Amino acid sequence: MDPGLPLKSRQGRWVLLATVLGSGVAFLDATVVNVALPTIGRELHATVAELQWVVNAYTLTLAGLILLGGSLGDRYGRRRVFVLGVIWFAVASALCAAATDVQLLIAARALEGIGGALLTPGSLAIIQASFREGDRPKAVGAWSGLGGIAGAIGPFLGGWLVSAAGWRWVFLINLPLAAVVVAVAVRHVPETRDETALGRFDVRGAALAALALAGITYALTEAPQPGVSRVTVIAAAVLGVACGAGFLLTERERTRTGAPAAMVPLSVFASKEFTAVNLVTFVMYGGMGVVFFLFVVTLQVVAGYSPIAAGASMVPVTLLMLLLSARAGALAQRIGPRIPMTAGLVVVTAGMVLMTRIGLRTSYLTDVLPAVVVFAVGLSAEIGRAHV
Repeated sequence: MDPGLPLKSRQGRWVLLATVLGSGVAFLDATVVNVALPTIGRELHATVAELQWVVNAYTLTLAGLILLGGSLGDRYGRRRVFVLGVIWFAVASALCAAATDVQLLIAARALEGIGGALLTPGSLAIIQASFREGDRPKAVGAWSGLGGIAGAIGPFLGGWLVSAAGWRWVFLINLPLAAVVVAVAVRHVPETRDETALGRFDVRGAALAALALAGITYALTEAPQPGVSRVTVIAAAVLGVACGAGFLLTERERTRTGAPAAMVPLSVFASKEFTAVNLVTFVMYGGMGVVFFLFVVTLQVVAGYSPIAAGASMVPVTLLMLLLSARAGALAQRIGPRIPMTAGLVVVTAGMVLMTRIGLRTSYLTDVLPAVVVFAVGLSAEIGRAHV
């Protein structure tokens, strides 16, 4: 019986292309939109809070439903759910491009996040199920590294599209990419599923996770806005925290009884190393998302950069990640992930501190470039460590 595909086989390369490009579209969309936000705000007469929700609507539905997306793939077929997610994502992207006001754009972005939640876990699960055991770490490393690079390319691509064709093309660019992914996946990706995935879905866990994220995010986003009811903000925060606690209790019950199977078996957190690595990764990528959101917006609104100039300012991040991530991963394999993880966080933090120097008369060479280079070096160490 064939234990799996070799990474260097023809079909193996097609599988890697489909999964990397599919998840890369979702990662790219998470950052490419940021550079277009000032232009979107002017054309759709959106407030700062509404622009934040253009971002939050996508990330909330993506994060809140990604566990459910993985469960659906295990149950009904990973390729089937992955392809469905890519098609859903493309249709939602077209709706984003056609939005005539910011409320419609926010709703379409939420739909995009649902598509991302279906395709992202499926892409990684396909790699794990399709490749032979010895090639899986390399395939996962390629998936993670190229996905990170796709996210880093986003600001530059978004700036170029906004300047050359308008902000709606930030979303329309997803359509041809999605068409390629669907064509390759249908033709070359084998169907796999988890034969042990039986019984009912953990619907309660999925709902509580989504409500926890929504409540806390709403409270954090709306609290600084003038005129917003304090009672509403506090109620949203309390709801979010309560649902988060309910999610943990639900998953503990599911882990103990197994009916239905827990979306997040809490037993995996018995390992201190596993818990620490995932906590650091959560903080790291959360911070990275904030940086990519604020950095390109600040360059345009405060420093007066054009969209393409603001996007191009992040090009060193992409170049350094291409150059250093694999080397950082090799180093982490030799000495262990602890030192690269710690050093990466320290260097990333130093880069963020340097970014605070951006102001009205910001020089790219003396103010922006040093901050971007330091941030990219730390980010490369973190992504390289993730490959281990």
